[in-house]
Amino acid sequence: MSDSSKPEQELLESARRAGEGDYRAFEQLVRRYQKKVIANCRFLTHSPDSAEDLAQEVFVKAYFGLARYEGRSAFSTWLQRIKINHCFNYLKKQRGKTFVDIEDMQTRTPVELVRQPEAERALISAGQRERIVQVLDAMPDSLRIAVILRDMDQMSYEEVAGAMGISLAAVKMRIKRGREEFRRRFRELNGGMDPAFVRHQH
Repeated sequence: MSDSSKPEQELLESARRAGEGDYRAFEQLVRRYQKKVIANCRFLTHSPDSAEDLAQEVFVKAYFGLARYEGRSAFSTWLQRIKINHCFNYLKKQRGKTFVDIEDMQTRTPVELVRQPEAERALISAGQRERIVQVLDAMPDSLRIAVILRDMDQMSYEEVAGAMGISLAAVKMRIKRGREEFRRRFRELNGGMDPAFVRHQH
């Protein structure tokens, strides 16, 4: 069986075995998650130019942290936590404050686009994809990140609250406002129409 087709748990065991691990096995794990991690870093930090570097740093941290991975959660969940923390630290350094301090900013959901089957993605034109990215970029951090963690990373409301360091009620409000903000901004850019993947949800 080639490394690319091995079960995730087998690759993890190989990566953790002996010394600092089997980098070839870990490299296969990177390939499985690389595109999603890059996309998430890009949206979370509002920094397309830094997304690939941030993703690489996330995987480096994961590789050297394998000894601390206890397997109580899925590898993808553990990797997700590293990614979120790394992106939040990046935002702190870039802006001199944590985005969770931003309290005064003003369906299928927008970022579910990345999880759509190819047949449904075909409904979305390149122009619409560009506008979706443009709209997400224009949204305040507090709203954009809450929506991304909930809808792209499929985190529970409780997990989003923990990641952002705010109450469950505040998370629910931000996600609601974020989805409304996305729809409003997209309609302004798209002649009053919702994205194709929203119009075809029924």
